[in-house]
Amino acid sequence: MLVDFFLHLKARQLPVSTKELLALLEALQARLVGASLDDFYLLSRAILVKDEALYDRFDRAFGEYFKGVEALPGFDAQIPEDWLRLAAKRHLSEEDRLKLQKLGYEKLFEQFKQRLAEQKERHAGGSKWIGTAGTSPYGHGGYHPEGIRIGGESAGNRTAIKVWERREFRNLDDSVDLGVRNIKVALRRLRRFARQGAATELDLDGTIAGTARNAGWLDLQMRPERHNAVKVLLFLDIGGSMDDHIAACEELFSAARSEFKHLEHFYFHNCVYEGVWKDNRRRHGERMPTWDVIHTYGADYRLVFVGDATMSPYEIARPGGSVEHWNEEAGATWLERMLNTWSRAVWLNPLPEEHWTYAPSLHMIRQLFGNRMFPLTPDGLERAMRALSR
Repeated sequence: MLVDFFLHLKARQLPVSTKELLALLEALQARLVGASLDDFYLLSRAILVKDEALYDRFDRAFGEYFKGVEALPGFDAQIPEDWLRLAAKRHLSEEDRLKLQKLGYEKLFEQFKQRLAEQKERHAGGSKWIGTAGTSPYGHGGYHPEGIRIGGESAGNRTAIKVWERREFRNLDDSVDLGVRNIKVALRRLRRFARQGAATELDLDGTIAGTARNAGWLDLQMRPERHNAVKVLLFLDIGGSMDDHIAACEELFSAARSEFKHLEHFYFHNCVYEGVWKDNRRRHGERMPTWDVIHTYGADYRLVFVGDATMSPYEIARPGGSVEHWNEEAGATWLERMLNTWSRAVWLNPLPEEHWTYAPSLHMIRQLFGNRMFPLTPDGLERAMRALSR
């Protein structure tokens, strides 16, 4: 089939080569696409067409050859192994989900202590005990609108208000080659240039003037390098639902590194509490007290938070509400302290702005920040930089 397709393209005066045909065969053998003809079209065009000006000619030739064909022959559908694992979990209808009631913070933990004392064996698929793939608020792999996840990976519902496990997050890459240059352009709106430090840069104008004054004898003049003098504190939410936005956050982090000489960054998870960290690989052992951050960096810093603000409202409003540990003071208390220290502050949210009304926690964060929450888009970044410049 592919040989005939190749000859058909040659007949339509498309400059395709045997080497490109072999590359297409290797891609199909590696199953880079499935049986979908649309996927095959994109793959074959990417490999066989070297000039965008030939796209239209390729489209016409492709349509002629595959007219009436809906799927590639010989590509039998295979069910991925992870799909089979998911099939073992209980799938609830919307009606069944509505029957499951939230217990409330105190009652949830009171019942949890009782289950720990009473349970003697493993359970799966149930609605009461600590287990897997059920509707109990305790365990993992199932569904409950408000519970405690214990061990195992998330089922993807993101409704747990506590996670009983040691989770590892990776650092964001600050050397990412930016695919969206306008992120850097937007950040440049927050610029206050100054020359500080050692004189290491040649001052060409000063050298010319000095040489002229010196009757032609060379008089080299040096000056400090010109830098953006704006100081920025960057707090990055990491892990959990933020895994969906790693690429966008890495692009922002990399751009900020190149634009701001005075940039300090810290990580947190969901909400800031009594400690933050700079290295996710050592976050359990090398935390910096938030009080130390507040007392170290002056009020001339701009404060930038990056996170989807999607969490249990308890994590913001209640002592002990953190999903990972027992916090003595509410997250809102720590956010208010930081906002009192650094009044020029914004929150950047990678979620599309039209989705912001669905999470109560997101509304709470917006209120704390005086509605200075902006989407992580070029337009949102420009608005955020203007707010920080005031």
